[in-house]
Amino acid sequence: MFKKLQLAGRFSVLVYFAIWFLTLSFLLRAVFFIWQSNEVSWNVLHVIQTLLTGLFFDLGTLSFVCIPAIVYYTLMPNKFVGSRADKLLVWFFTTLTIIIVIFTFFAEITFWDEFKTRFNFIAVDYLIYTHEVVANINQSYPLPLLIGGVLCISAGILLVFYKTGAFTTSFTKKASLKQRLSVLGGTVAVAFIYGFFVSNSMAEWSTNRYNSEISKSGIYSFFAAFRNNQMKYDEFYTKIENDKAFEIIRKKLAEPNSEYTHQGYSIHRTITDSVPPAEKKNVVFILVESLSASFMTEFGNTDKITPFLDSLAQKSVFFDNLYATGNRTVRGMEAVTLCIPPTPGQSIVKRPDNANLYTVNSVFKAKGYDTNFFYGGDGYFDNMNAYFGGNGFNIYDRGHGSVLGDKIQAVRNHIEDNEVTFENAWGICDEDIFNKMLSVADKQYATGQPFFNFVMTTSNHRPYSYPSGKIDIPSGTGRNGAVKYTDFALRELFAKAKTKPWYKNTVFVIIADHCASSAGKDEIDVANYHIPAFIVNLPDAENQRVSKLCSQIDLFPTLFGLLHWSYESDFFGKNVLEDGFEQRSVMGTYRKLTLMKEDKVMILSDQRKQAFYSWNKKDNSLKALPMQQSFLEEAIAWYQTADYLFTKKMLK
Repeated sequence: MFKKLQLAGRFSVLVYFAIWFLTLSFLLRAVFFIWQSNEVSWNVLHVIQTLLTGLFFDLGTLSFVCIPAIVYYTLMPNKFVGSRADKLLVWFFTTLTIIIVIFTFFAEITFWDEFKTRFNFIAVDYLIYTHEVVANINQSYPLPLLIGGVLCISAGILLVFYKTGAFTTSFTKKASLKQRLSVLGGTVAVAFIYGFFVSNSMAEWSTNRYNSEISKSGIYSFFAAFRNNQMKYDEFYTKIENDKAFEIIRKKLAEPNSEYTHQGYSIHRTITDSVPPAEKKNVVFILVESLSASFMTEFGNTDKITPFLDSLAQKSVFFDNLYATGNRTVRGMEAVTLCIPPTPGQSIVKRPDNANLYTVNSVFKAKGYDTNFFYGGDGYFDNMNAYFGGNGFNIYDRGHGSVLGDKIQAVRNHIEDNEVTFENAWGICDEDIFNKMLSVADKQYATGQPFFNFVMTTSNHRPYSYPSGKIDIPSGTGRNGAVKYTDFALRELFAKAKTKPWYKNTVFVIIADHCASSAGKDEIDVANYHIPAFIVNLPDAENQRVSKLCSQIDLFPTLFGLLHWSYESDFFGKNVLEDGFEQRSVMGTYRKLTLMKEDKVMILSDQRKQAFYSWNKKDNSLKALPMQQSFLEEAIAWYQTADYLFTKKMLK
């Protein structure tokens, strides 16, 4: 076999590399099959199609990876073949490429462990925020062992290349200019076809999401996500006439106590409450990292890791049928501040032109509140500081040298070292960020100005580390410990807050940003969008369990209703407690957009595709249904109008 491979002559190293790359890609695919063995489809035809589709995308990836080497082989004159410079360059770049590819395959395994998917836009983001990501990897995995493994495997592969004569053949055999140009032309042609005519979404052939993800090539998926980080609704999704879309959505948002202030393509309206509000209550809003409803005893968990939150469920306005809009923190932030469905591509929090929008902070500001955003890491991450600062919040964060843009007028306050008792890759522990908020609230109270403090937690995130001795689960041992520590930190927050003079006039709102995982075998794993929410410290008469199907986008409109506020609204969310509230939730990924009503689920996909399902809550499965046109048009209306209003800068 090796003698036959040497017939490749000058291109021997490249041929060896190609065979090695395809073999390793196949083995990685096999690892993922075994990893998800209980959820993939093992139908023989499905397995074969998964592997063949994977090979197809691996060949496309290979064509791009090999182009630089082929260009070099084409341009290097034959008289220099085998020279010291030729050997040095070929050895160096072959070694470097193999190390990068091996490291990428290791990265794919860790990424799959976290997200159960090939590289996507999250991986693209991770290249930007290197401080947090590198620190997280270092704290979550044995990095020296990982790097050592990459180098050892790379050395072993190079040794095989050397022992089988690949390098010797490449340095002794020459190729004519015609041969070199033929190889270059053929490879460029293949790369051109893949680059312009082969979409990464073509790998999504299966109704089983895991088979589709395993069909993909990680490297190919990464660059596809890089190219399509923002997606315009009207270019990629099924549309209806804007007149019809806005007619549908305006009917859905109409309420007896609201009045539209503009006709046509607008949802701006005045909400009027007939009951005069009491004194202005302070609001402490806590967005909890990765708090799935399934962690709570209230929803059947038997690990007893949320004793405090379970106790709050009995003495608050507790939402037990509420769903997140997405699977990233920035989606949760977008949902609760803009009260808007998830538009395709990146969250609005990370997009350009996202300052001076009409957010819930606009309502608080109009009522004279002092508003602040608290984050225990560097708010540069995920563009949080730019978004919150650009929309009227002052910032409290743990900066690592990043600065706010010149156009942002917010005051940024640094959380000092002496205020920190524990810190990991993502920021200071939840107790520390709560303590910082409490100290700021004391100062706000002293001024006599009501306050709205928005706190983002970080402890319930890999590497799941927190101060030792706080709970009975050792730090860094897994998700359960991080959840229990967050629950402990919330209990401590309330214990301290109750000693404050401002407590009796303060409402606490707690909700998750998203679930701990949103991956499943179906297009949308509905159960993995189910999150808890609480409104705490209202008069006892207001406490209730809210079982209406609703969304993150409804939380603040419901709070404003409970506070009897009249206000201007550009929100898609509504007061869940109103008698006429129509139950529904909106959720999605960066490509899938979903409307759920009762047990019916409509999923809109790019390439103008749509699918209609019934959802079985007991086993979390989706069953295909015949398309229902009115349901489809309503789903389109939610997302088409949201995208239209943002892209046309009409949410300001």
